[in-house]
Amino acid sequence: MKVNRKVVIGSGLLCFVFSITGFAEEYSLQYFLEKTSASSYKLSKEERLELLSGIGKVLGQAQEVRSRLSEAVQKGAGDIKYQEGKFWMSQLDQDQGSIDAGFQQLKALKGKARNLVSAIKLYKSLKDLSFHFNSYNSLPAFSAYIGDIAPELELWADPVFYRLYLLPTAQAKSASPKPLLKKRRSGRQIDSVPSDKGEK
Repeated sequence: MKVNRKVVIGSGLLCFVFSITGFAEEYSLQYFLEKTSASSYKLSKEERLELLSGIGKVLGQAQEVRSRLSEAVQKGAGDIKYQEGKFWMSQLDQDQGSIDAGFQQLKALKGKARNLVSAIKLYKSLKDLSFHFNSYNSLPAFSAYIGDIAPELELWADPVFYRLYLLPTAQAKSASPKPLLKKRRSGRQIDSVPSDKGEK
């Protein structure tokens, strides 16, 4: 029996697309939201990286939205007056700073997953962006540009990043034992103890 080659190729492509889609959805925002409902859940190394990748994607979307908003304000969209435009441009400049800082901290966390300072800075960037984008969403002149990015930013920040990444990182940091420093007989702290080599 002859098999139609086009059918075979088409079926193979469909399987490939479905496999990619399934993989992409495996670590979606919904996936991590479900994990936050557990009283205690520890992310695997793969999950931590996928969580950071998800935040990277939403930061990229925020960057695109911010660019469109900036262009709209400069063109006077929605009958925005000059002084209003100056105010909103200053807000959008702050957003750019938050986005840049977010990407910088993502890079740091991918290099050192338990970097508490970077985790705190990334959380702050996400919260600042979430606050501003929700504010834009309440304005008729801007809401058409925002779409779902405002609530997504909020959810990625808290509960997802806060509960699954920042909080466990802070708890691990506080629970880690502090190194004991050796002391001289006088009780003074020293950074190092001289070697006994050569002493009698």
